[in-house]
Amino acid sequence: MLRLGKLWGVLVVLAVTNLDVLKIQASFGWTAYGVLLGILLLAFTMVNIAPNWGRQNFSRLGIMLGGETLIEIYLFSLTCNLIIGIYLLRILFPRLSFTPSAWSILLHVLFSLLAEGILAWNGFIRIYLSSVQLGIKWRVLFLLFWWVPLLNLVLLGRICAIVRAEYDFETEKEAQNKIRRLNESCKTHYPIVLVHGVFFRDRKYFNYWGRIPGELIRNGAVIFYGGQQSAAATKDAAAELKENILRIIEESGCQKVNIIAHSKGGLESRYAITHLGLSSCVASLTTINTPHRGCAFVDWLLEKMPSCVCKWLANSYNGALKRLGDTNPDFLAAVRDLTSRNCQIFNQETPDAPDVFYQSVGSKMKNWRSAPFPQSLFYLLVRHFEKENDGLVGVESMKWGSRFQMVPAAGKRGISHGDMIDLYRENISHFDVREFYVELVRQLKKEGF
Repeated sequence: MLRLGKLWGVLVVLAVTNLDVLKIQASFGWTAYGVLLGILLLAFTMVNIAPNWGRQNFSRLGIMLGGETLIEIYLFSLTCNLIIGIYLLRILFPRLSFTPSAWSILLHVLFSLLAEGILAWNGFIRIYLSSVQLGIKWRVLFLLFWWVPLLNLVLLGRICAIVRAEYDFETEKEAQNKIRRLNESCKTHYPIVLVHGVFFRDRKYFNYWGRIPGELIRNGAVIFYGGQQSAAATKDAAAELKENILRIIEESGCQKVNIIAHSKGGLESRYAITHLGLSSCVASLTTINTPHRGCAFVDWLLEKMPSCVCKWLANSYNGALKRLGDTNPDFLAAVRDLTSRNCQIFNQETPDAPDVFYQSVGSKMKNWRSAPFPQSLFYLLVRHFEKENDGLVGVESMKWGSRFQMVPAAGKRGISHGDMIDLYRENISHFDVREFYVELVRQLKKEGF
């Protein structure tokens, strides 16, 4: 059906842009020409509004795929129009001893370019506004080089391939979720509390956890957020986290919660459970890429960095973090709690609560190209101290609890610290982060949590 829609679109565009030539060849009057032009313009409008046959045209995915369809119709029809133009001027008209006026040729070309331009811009706008996987790089590259012959075709081909892959991936996931939704495979006995890491808030300006919460909710999970400040000493953030979880329990009526915590959020969760009496309210704690044994490169940075630079960085970050919603951010306190020395003391003073199930998850990058800056730079720095790492945390530092799960590295790329929370909203080959969390929560449900 999709191929028929593209073929139909190409035929409509060719008919609209060459109706004046057909009028000359068929010798019909202006009335017939006006009626045919009206019908073809209506068909052309419908192609631009709903380019896909038998598909959703007005959902995000339908709009995105429609953009890709329009771009392909544009490329095919433009190529055909060039061939037709050469054929008319070099072969057919000389045989008929017909010489069109310069004005008629100019009007024909302008009308054709207008029709093709409408197709192209409609397609580009659809893709630019609806595609998640296209990213900034390909958007910028095309805007810079759309006018360069051949290179623009290469860029268009790449853009269309990205869009088609995104559509196939997302529609397959939608079909999978329709089946699983009936089983509520992520409906755990206790609700899930997602606890963010350092220097971010849960849903201020964007969701820290990307597409993960929506996927879990679609599969039956009940989701809450930790809501603690983004930059504070571990004990201070833990106190705030405790109050928020107690409020969640009171408002929802649940007896306990399952905590899934990323990065420093895992340390804050452990502190609240052990030192602040939250153990009776927590059924399980799953830490994701948490630096349980600290980050050795942070020790090195704090030792080598001049105090004036540390103070300048702290003031800059604190000012920015206030705009994220922190009432009293403390950049240096948050960073110092991540040193390997302080984490060693923290682990000695913070034993696991016997009535809480602890498990941990980790990942690693395979090279510096596995993540954008600054994680690419941090990867090289952390590797000097801790070998395998995710761009911020060494693999050995991530291990905690009765079970540790290492996420398989995807191809040559690996999985970064940000990838584990869907920070970049990227569909990674061989690793579906949303599916990973669905399986993680399904396992919690299976084990009675």
